Amino acid sequence: MEDKEFEELRQRVIEFAAAGWELGRTHGKEHWRNVESNGHRLAVEGVNLRVVTLFAYLHDKWRRDNFRDINHGIRAAHNLVPLRDTLLKELTDEEFDLLYNACKHHTVCHHTGDITIDTCFDADRLDLVRCGIQPDPRGMATERGKELARQMRRDKSHKD
Repeated sequence: MEDKEFEELRQRVIEFAAAGWELGRTHGKEHWRNVESNGHRLAVEGVNLRVVTLFAYLHDKWRRDNFRDINHGIRAAHNLVPLRDTLLKELTDEEFDLLYNACKHHTVCHHTGDITIDTCFDADRLDLVRCGIQPDPRGMATERGKELARQMRRDKSHKD
């Protein structure tokens, strides 16, 4: 997929994610943009940035509330399936599987060993500061995620 085609897909996914969004900012547009930005900061060779970007905008789409909704990842994955032949038709089968598994496991799994999925996990975790939670390097799935979490902790300790 060319960059221009992907940007068009990205815009369609953002519009889809925002349509009917009622949960406000905690898991909304600002969070989605932060997760996308974090994903790009975390990316190392081998990470599929298309998957990371789409994850940013879809992983919380089916949350029921802003609190402890442990099953929202599984719901997100299941709700991606009907989109496979429509909104997400430009993805390869491998990309769709990565997106599906990243969404499905982001609430219940610490580490998968897949660099793209683990980058999705850490991109989301690094934005926990919006909820007053300082990301813990031990809770990161990637080496780069651990490094950024340590840096965030150092920066916070210098401000306090």
